[in-house]
Amino acid sequence: MTRVLITNDDGIDAPGLCVLAQAAVSAGFDVTVAAPAAQSSGSSASIMATESDGRIAVERRTLPDLPEIEAFAVQGGPGLIALIAARGAFGDPAEVVLSGVNHGANVGRAILHSGTVGAALTGALNGAWAMAVSLDVGMNPDRFHWRTGADAAIALMPELLAREAGTVINVNVPNSEQPRGVRESTLAPFGIVQMTVAESDDSYVRLAVEELPNVPTPDSDAAHLADGWVTVTGIDSVTERRLDLALD
Repeated sequence: MTRVLITNDDGIDAPGLCVLAQAAVSAGFDVTVAAPAAQSSGSSASIMATESDGRIAVERRTLPDLPEIEAFAVQGGPGLIALIAARGAFGDPAEVVLSGVNHGANVGRAILHSGTVGAALTGALNGAWAMAVSLDVGMNPDRFHWRTGADAAIALMPELLAREAGTVINVNVPNSEQPRGVRESTLAPFGIVQMTVAESDDSYVRLAVEELPNVPTPDSDAAHLADGWVTVTGIDSVTERRLDLALD
């Protein structure tokens, strides 16, 4: 039975996490859940944590309708969780890291900042297959189709596992009952929302999130998602770029 770690950056109480865990259990995977005790969106692959005497607090939890599944709330972000899970913090290391279902899309090169994606990349760096999955809920949703996101992730597991360990795929799912299908997509140059400075003075800065007005690049994840498709993008972790320096 394939061992799967399920994490996220929205926190242990997020509905997308629970639905993804339920779907993975129903599909026959050996599931362990470990997620931040608090909201950790935008944490990328950070391994920062709240410590006391060098110890990171971990609390056992019981997820709704999953009393038999081991679940942990961790005083740290998803990147840290993926790292310590690979070191045996929650039992035998997982073969697969599933991160999500995130509240909001993670598309374009802005995924650099995503804790959802950061957990997947960290898991892959430590030898696991990994998938980040996000639901495109938009700015003012009236319904959340978490199950659509979870089902899309589970349906893509055979594609992921058919590739070499260390493969990472980034999946984005329309917030609808029935997406049009699945499209392999390139990364858009930007995301579909951006962070702005709403106000500031010498003592504080207040940020806001707003949707970008630009037309998405054709065949990109942002464009396919806007057209109602589930998007799948293979992503790499940190790589080098040859500079061919003119050195003595």
